[in-house]
Amino acid sequence: MARIGLVAHDDKKDELCIWAEHHKHKLGQHELWGTGTTGSRVMAATGMEVTRLKSGPLGGDQQLGAMIAEGKLDVLIFFIDPLSAQPHDVDVKALTRLATLYDVLFANNKSTADAVLAYL
Repeated sequence: MARIGLVAHDDKKDELCIWAEHHKHKLGQHELWGTGTTGSRVMAATGMEVTRLKSGPLGGDQQLGAMIAEGKLDVLIFFIDPLSAQPHDVDVKALTRLATLYDVLFANNKSTADAVLAYL
């Protein structure tokens, strides 16, 4: 069982929820963690249990980063909106940096998320 972090920028939350619903059978075999709003939205869309952290701008991104640094997260699925400025962009960059540094499976869009899930 993998520990999977789920997060999405506001304009990508619907896309992540649709993706999660489509892959519910596979995701349900794993332990899911999510930032506040994203976690709530995924739970509502799929009925799966997601352990919710704080909202991304309120520290949820940093909580996921700490989990990565402590070896408590195996996969990060982060649907990033490349066309919108994010007020907490430094947190987003830090999370991406930690996933890369600690060699955590990292997907930032539907295609890479499909590939990561197929690997698990």
